[in-house]
Amino acid sequence: MESSQSQGQAAPGAFAAFARFVLCGGGVGIASSFAVAGLAAWLPWIVANALITAGSTLLATELHARFTFGAGARATWRQHVQSAGSAAAAYVATCAAMLMLHQLAAAPGAMLEQTVYLSASALAGAARFAVLRLVVFARDRAQPSVGRPAEGPHTPAPTPPPHASTPAGPAALCYAA
Repeated sequence: MESSQSQGQAAPGAFAAFARFVLCGGGVGIASSFAVAGLAAWLPWIVANALITAGSTLLATELHARFTFGAGARATWRQHVQSAGSAAAAYVATCAAMLMLHQLAAAPGAMLEQTVYLSASALAGAARFAVLRLVVFARDRAQPSVGRPAEGPHTPAPTPPPHASTPAGPAALCYAA
């Protein structure tokens, strides 16, 4: 039988997916850090970060759907919403890191701000990779194969006929597995 994964584009392994995640997400993240720094010249930093995070999340979700996790298609609305949830957590983490930096240093330089921001983004990104791979873009949610009933907590396992437990005869071999 052909699996649902073999009908579409094959899902990359964890290492390949992580490398693609770093390339796509990291590239968007680095561009975003410079965009936040530039926009923060006109807006409060927290507002600039929120705007850039929203735009970069839309872009990164599309890249992850098409390239990182091997879906080869546009992201669905469900994937965008779930990705936005993980991005919101990353936003909170970067804001907390920057607020902590400004509590510890009265006037941190741009290089220190970038270092703290990118470090917090990297940690949040590792957590996002896990969420995106295991939840948002997980492929095990595919429909069951044609001809095979779905098994779940509500579906009882098939019971072998009473003669299947006897050691003699071909019926014993049919239900052994």
